[in-house]
Amino acid sequence: MIAPTSLKIALAQLNPVVGNLKGNANRAAEAHARAKALGADVIVFPELFLNGYPPEDLVLKPAFQDATRIELESLAARCADGPAMLIGAIWRVEGKVFNAVALLDRGRIETVTLKVDLPNYGVFDEKRVFATGPMPGPLNVRGVRIGVPICEDIWGPEVVETLAEPGAELLVSPNGSPFDWPKRDIRTNIAVARVTECGLPLVYLNQIGGQDELVFDGASFVLNSDRSLAAQLPAWREALVMTEWQRTASGWSCNRGEVAKLTEGPAAIYEACVLGLKDYVEKNAFPGVVLGLSGGIDSALVAAMSVDALGPERVHAVMLPSKFTSDESLADAAACVKALGIRYDKVSIEPAVAGVTWGLKDLFAGTEPGVTEENLQSRVRGTILMAISNKFGAMLVTTGNKSEMSVGYATLYGDMNGGFNPIKDLYKTQVYALSRWRNEHTPEGGLGPHAVVVPERILTKAPTAELRANQTDQDSLPPYDALDDILVSLVEKEMPIASVIARGHAPDTVKKVERLLYLAEYKRRQAAPGVKISARNFGRDRRYPITNAFREDVLPASTSDPKAVK
Repeated sequence: MIAPTSLKIALAQLNPVVGNLKGNANRAAEAHARAKALGADVIVFPELFLNGYPPEDLVLKPAFQDATRIELESLAARCADGPAMLIGAIWRVEGKVFNAVALLDRGRIETVTLKVDLPNYGVFDEKRVFATGPMPGPLNVRGVRIGVPICEDIWGPEVVETLAEPGAELLVSPNGSPFDWPKRDIRTNIAVARVTECGLPLVYLNQIGGQDELVFDGASFVLNSDRSLAAQLPAWREALVMTEWQRTASGWSCNRGEVAKLTEGPAAIYEACVLGLKDYVEKNAFPGVVLGLSGGIDSALVAAMSVDALGPERVHAVMLPSKFTSDESLADAAACVKALGIRYDKVSIEPAVAGVTWGLKDLFAGTEPGVTEENLQSRVRGTILMAISNKFGAMLVTTGNKSEMSVGYATLYGDMNGGFNPIKDLYKTQVYALSRWRNEHTPEGGLGPHAVVVPERILTKAPTAELRANQTDQDSLPPYDALDDILVSLVEKEMPIASVIARGHAPDTVKKVERLLYLAEYKRRQAAPGVKISARNFGRDRRYPITNAFREDVLPASTSDPKAVK
């Protein structure tokens, strides 16, 4: 066979549904037909595309393993004509199950390559469900030797070196890399390092879409062997992009293609929250969402995200006033609803609160009203919202932020009720920043209005739960600027207490926040899932015991930092 001098590789940055084997196979076949029409030689899909990523313990189910093999063989037969296909799927050999990429060509499964490096940190748990593959060799795809390191396989040099030594001519890396704050820069740096070491061009193809708490941003790219960017796919949306390659004296080179501009900062975070919410609702077949709209910043931002994700006709806001609800809050909620164009109802909680209070009067006789009675209002609200959800089918979204969930400033079976929380991993200061950003921008593809959607007064008034007269959050908590700095130090960075104090915080305040952080673990275990934004979200990344007697002693910063000990 004469070695080809040109190659067309189609990159299918698509959004699979975990477990929907037939649906994902149909998506792959449709993309294959489009790539064939464009003259592609090869089409590539993200990691485990046929199964959806991450499939977690579905991998261990024999029926799922069998169905995957049947669907993979059927897909090969359906796509016999046209480009070869590199598609991620689980692969069982002698009772072991691997994370694999199958080469489908001319109606059959030609070969598979198996993932070597199985991530077992943060949100990843692959060593629990997959066997480790052997060091791979390159695949012969239409006369070109292509190395296929799968996701984590490019995070270290060994697998790429093993592929390059026997003559891989270019690298194609299918990925399922979820979004978080620093991830994109890290991915780019990793890819550049591998290209520099092996001298081969690299296709980095990433998944798009939401899967439970995880959200995948896509943002796939191609680097030539000189580390120049040949193509950049968009973030947050699906794309089928053709890349054209030429064999040169120094090896394969990708012609310069489209370079999409990627969103950064608040825009990227907002789009992550919207996509995560949208896919959770759509993939679980909810007709829409319902939420409690309080006139405060958190519920206003969630309402805006819901409209951008689903459209105003699928969002139902309910104001649940009590005797402590101010006219200001009622007016602000109404202004938010008017700006978004969503359905709005008001249901007073006073009759229900009065009924439960009366029912408890004998049992509570001789005690002073306090937090219990405040929480009762929140629990009545949660019950009403769940009743609306049950009656009409819309999913209840909950609206607590990471600052509140960190310190337990939330009520179990009350304002924590709900099926999903798009701002669960956002600190309060980030909620304000994203609200201001949304008032000035509309995300690409967003279904909400090009207008101010969070009224200015909501952005400027003191936040309050309005569970008693003249209440503000700062009656119980430090100012959010200070609280969030302490929490970022303790949660995201695991800094010693002394180092947090050295940032200018009062020792008693830091110790109080640390205590509340530990005590609230039992609440967080019962919270609704929500979009992971940070590199250290609660539940999947940061896993602390509920029963936990450890409290850190306040030592001088020089001795509490291991690097400072001489």
